[in-house]
Amino acid sequence: MQLLDNPIRPYAWGSPTAIPRLLGVPPTGEPQAELWMGAHPGSPSLLLGREHSLLDLISADPEGELGPESLQEFGPRLPFLLKLLAAQDPLSLQAHPDPDQAREGFDRENAEGVPLDAPHRNYKDADAKPELICALTPFEALVGFRPPEQTLEAVTGFGVEELEPLLAQLREEPNAQGLRAAFTMLMTAPAERQQAVVDAVLAACEGNDHPDADLARRLGQKYPGDPGVVAALLLNHVQLSPGEALYLPAGNLHAYVQGVGVEILANSDNVLRGGLTAKHIDLPELLRILDFTPRATEVLLADEEGVYDTPAKEFRLSRFEVTGGTEVTIEPDGPQILLCVEGHVAARSELGKVDLTPGRSAWVGATEGQVTLAGEGTVFRAGSGL
Repeated sequence: MQLLDNPIRPYAWGSPTAIPRLLGVPPTGEPQAELWMGAHPGSPSLLLGREHSLLDLISADPEGELGPESLQEFGPRLPFLLKLLAAQDPLSLQAHPDPDQAREGFDRENAEGVPLDAPHRNYKDADAKPELICALTPFEALVGFRPPEQTLEAVTGFGVEELEPLLAQLREEPNAQGLRAAFTMLMTAPAERQQAVVDAVLAACEGNDHPDADLARRLGQKYPGDPGVVAALLLNHVQLSPGEALYLPAGNLHAYVQGVGVEILANSDNVLRGGLTAKHIDLPELLRILDFTPRATEVLLADEEGVYDTPAKEFRLSRFEVTGGTEVTIEPDGPQILLCVEGHVAARSELGKVDLTPGRSAWVGATEGQVTLAGEGTVFRAGSGL
């Protein structure tokens, strides 16, 4: 086992205080949005006290660090990326492709000669990007299209004439087809029409204490005139308590609004954005991959073994509560990262020992063997889902 020195990404939507508070270090004054733990080529974790990265370590001995099963399924790379995410402002409305869409899009943009680092490139690699977010604090998110009748019940009461064409689509077809038609109508309207709709919705939300009105006001303050402010009203608005989680499969339109959480995702950079952002938006491509199926959001809890069960083969997230006088045993299971978010926990194996405190993480290679956790605290374990 080896402690990690992890990079922090200073995206503008990040909290300047949440990650420093967890790490027990002074704030820098700039937003600190994500702490990355893994071997992503763009920002790999370093091995604490050593001159090389986790990416270097894996590259030097992929079978020893990853294990034969992971190596056969994913090749010589770590299939997951673990993050601490701290959102003070909303992230962009976005979705991710499935494996076939990712491969087709990557090959297509390669054939078109689009540089990998071009800001308008959609597909940076050929991989899908399922995600899971587990709340550490109260966490607010928009996740997937909600049943149209819920939008109609909430928004009709706003009395916004400019919304009637969109709502008419939902009344006529209260299903995936109606959601696709309404979303497409909104997002492809001329800019002046979008501005008029957003302004009318925000005017109607003033003084309205409905949760949807409050959400629209907050989004409108951050992104005035952005059609994503209205598109958010088509989505499930979810409030997670600490320990609760959301799984985001391919095609799920979502945006994290506010809160701190542990996120695990497939090690991919493929994102299709639809709004609430200044970054590149490719609306036709987004519409091609979106899943408009209306459904209620399933909030996940850890099972009796601490596992958040998902169908993702790239990752599996577990949460362990370690208490004095007891030990938690983690069996060998391919490559793993351990992250402490509370307390003080000692992780031991036959090959070594590390002490974990809040924000500190450790790499556990495939040959490490059984690991035992002891002390008082909360530890997340990231591994593959094979």
